[in-house]
Amino acid sequence: MIAIDSSILIDLLGEDPSMADAAEGCVREALARGPVVLCDVVVSEITAGLGRGAEIMDVVEEMGMKYVPVERRSAIRAGEMQRRYSERRRSAGLTGLSPRTVPDFIVGAHALLQCSALITRDAGFFRDYFKGLKVITPKHP
Repeated sequence: MIAIDSSILIDLLGEDPSMADAAEGCVREALARGPVVLCDVVVSEITAGLGRGAEIMDVVEEMGMKYVPVERRSAIRAGEMQRRYSERRRSAGLTGLSPRTVPDFIVGAHALLQCSALITRDAGFFRDYFKGLKVITPKHP
């Protein structure tokens, strides 16, 4: 199973054709290898980003992707990683609003513990905080 990040689905279903083409190619390749899934956070984020949640989910499912909820162990790992992230920021003297929130960590933990890889545009973050997670990024022409 390969998890998909909301940024890829927003690219795929959004209005920028150059982003959509790269996302579509990446998703097609992943679907050829096995199931592609989205977790609770991704469903919420694509609904927030694109609107029409039920319609968007119908489109996603017609493409062959499915919803797989976050398990308790993944939620716990996400909290642990968020805590480490916050400690790292404090140690580095960084204050103010964090660019990373719990949902980012939930997506990563879900991919790491419940799937075999993650399709995302944000490879650096996920590789840094989720060691061992295979990260797949779309190739832009």
